[in-house]
Amino acid sequence: MAIHKKEEFTQKEQDLAAFAKALSHPARIAILKVLAQRNECICGEIVDVLPLAQSTVSQHLKELKLAGLIDGTVDGPKSCYCINWKAFQKFNAEFNTLFTNLKLKNEKSCC
Repeated sequence: MAIHKKEEFTQKEQDLAAFAKALSHPARIAILKVLAQRNECICGEIVDVLPLAQSTVSQHLKELKLAGLIDGTVDGPKSCYCINWKAFQKFNAEFNTLFTNLKLKNEKSCC
């Protein structure tokens, strides 16, 4: 049986990994592009522009929402989603810091 060792890593490392995982599917990237273009979108409209079934789009929206990348409200049968720009700003800064630190450490010695 595999032992889950996620807790051995810092919270920041876990958060960055969760963010990257949430972005790791092309459908989620496409959904984010649609949301950015429209600034707000009902789930049915997303389904209309993507080559995916309603249930598949809903699953991807759920993953994006769980990761904190989008916010959503449900009003009866309609769901409305928008990008959580504060989350993107936070992770953008953290990824930039990570990449800068990795580059600085690599500049000293490289294979």
